[in-house]
Amino acid sequence: MLSCSVMRSIRLASIAVAASLLGACASGPAKPSAQVGALYGELDVAGKGYETALQQSREGDLQASQASLTRSLDRLKDASARCGNTAGCDPQRFFSTFDHLLRLKDGDFGGAQDLDSDVDPAQAAQAIAGKTGAASLPQAQRSVTLLHGQKLSQLIAMNGPVKAALEMWLTQWRPQLMDAYVNYQYMRYQMWPAYEKADLPEALLFGIMAKESGGKVHAVSRSGAAGPLQFMYATGMRFGLVSDDGFDTRFDPAASARANAEYMNEQLRIFNDNLELTIAAYNGGEGRIRRLVGDDTSVSFYDPRIYNDLSQETRDYVPAVLAAAWLFQHPDSYNLRFPRLDSVPGTITLKRPASLSELTVCLGSAGGMSDGWFRTLRNLNPRLDPQVSQPAGTMLQLPKVLEQAYASRCVDGPWPILASDLHKAVIPVVAAPVAKAPARSRGTKNYRVRRGDTLISIVRKLQCSSVQEIAEMNGIRHQHLRIGQQLKLPVCR
Repeated sequence: MLSCSVMRSIRLASIAVAASLLGACASGPAKPSAQVGALYGELDVAGKGYETALQQSREGDLQASQASLTRSLDRLKDASARCGNTAGCDPQRFFSTFDHLLRLKDGDFGGAQDLDSDVDPAQAAQAIAGKTGAASLPQAQRSVTLLHGQKLSQLIAMNGPVKAALEMWLTQWRPQLMDAYVNYQYMRYQMWPAYEKADLPEALLFGIMAKESGGKVHAVSRSGAAGPLQFMYATGMRFGLVSDDGFDTRFDPAASARANAEYMNEQLRIFNDNLELTIAAYNGGEGRIRRLVGDDTSVSFYDPRIYNDLSQETRDYVPAVLAAAWLFQHPDSYNLRFPRLDSVPGTITLKRPASLSELTVCLGSAGGMSDGWFRTLRNLNPRLDPQVSQPAGTMLQLPKVLEQAYASRCVDGPWPILASDLHKAVIPVVAAPVAKAPARSRGTKNYRVRRGDTLISIVRKLQCSSVQEIAEMNGIRHQHLRIGQQLKLPVCR
């Protein structure tokens, strides 16, 4: 394993290389010359030297690895800097080499740490308490779990669509990316074990979740897809996401991750480990992708025969998932810093009745969470209506860092009193205008909720209403049903 000083030198050198490469982009194209050829030769030698350093590190010859690494990186930095001032030198060639080296070292570990780790050492060293096997490894190593024997870096083509998606995640989508990272870290102990068991890369799980919901467990799309990984009702049923005592388990982080892992492995088998086609199937429907692909599972997702027949949503979705997965593995290489989080899971037993909303108020910004803890509390306790007070003695899931904050802020003193007062505030009721009945609806009928029912499944049976209409007719919040509950439904004709 390389020493900390070696790893720091590699990190600094990589940043310097990236900076010099960016500077080289300013030069314009010109006719190649002998001087340009010499620079390209230096580039090739630097790349080979880096490979030699990696091999020496794997063999345990750390002194020789350090010397080879220093020489190759010095050569690469010097050549890339001179490229910017040399007519005819192509900066893209240097970018390609840098990208190749980044992929080359991805997942190559000397001991428990890889060269130029993209995860902050303090964060990478944090393991889930009590876990063994892959779950106890540093995050950098877990994120490159092999996908059926292949490194994720070997499967992500850094082409135009993926590069464009990288730019979107680093600019317009950046707030969603950061929120997704925070949300995922606190749910990680619930979601990652299913992916680990299925031998799927953690980065892929994060990429799908970031694009689908941003890590919001109770997200519901206009098409009815639900949960952190946005399962449609029928697909969720196929993978065991059913109603459990009136709770739609698509909203359960652990259950949805397990179902997603099963789905991905099923489709990977069908598409012969073609990751892009598998991700396309998850978004656009496996039946459609199978019809387009036929028997040639080696065909590229970007082949015009496939790509041109897909919806724009799926064309954008696949590179967006891959780009988010890539950034999860290599944030530093793209000038991205994910926050350090103390995400060790914990529990509390309520000492006094309280809702999740009230707990959010009394916890405030404990643990440095400036945005408050509402989203995290909801994600970790998905079966609870956040507005409903839970009785004393109820056990709740939360980050361990909040256990002491709960004891000091939410049991006695002014904050729980304030939270309760705000929660019990009465809002004047204004009579809503009478809405026109749907064209196919006349009157109402009673319906008793059965085991397995969800609002979405009931609406599908009616075929003349919507989730919103039935929820409003019955005063239902957060789509929570109870077995035996009486509902008013429109009479369809």
